[in-house]
Amino acid sequence: MADEKKRLIRVRKNKNASFKRDGAGKKKQLSESWRRPRGLHNKQRRQKKAKGALPTPGYGSPAAVRGMHPSGFYEVRVFTVSELEGLNPEEHAVRIGGTVGNRKRAAIQDQALANGLKILNPKEIATTTEEGDAE
Repeated sequence: MADEKKRLIRVRKNKNASFKRDGAGKKKQLSESWRRPRGLHNKQRRQKKAKGALPTPGYGSPAAVRGMHPSGFYEVRVFTVSELEGLNPEEHAVRIGGTVGNRKRAAIQDQALANGLKILNPKEIATTTEEGDAE
């Protein structure tokens, strides 16, 4: 089954389409993030070939790998050490929240590695020793 999931993740990546907002290249204040075209004469809404594709069901990812990280794990955001309980190392990968400080991050990383969990955003945390500060 692992080979099948890897294949499906590759399939999902290969049929990746970029849907851009209509007029994003014309006006500076328009971001490229997708917004549905609603104008009466809008060429993209009328699905003219050169004006860019609309998101349709055919662009969806396979159901078996929907919501998965490209590494093949389901991503779980963690803010405390207690949230690591009950996570399966074969299915879940941990992403530590951005607002977590270094002290708590170090504890979460140590516990996650002890449980065999993959950390998607590990950080090298330098611990200062009291001996080095005393000199």
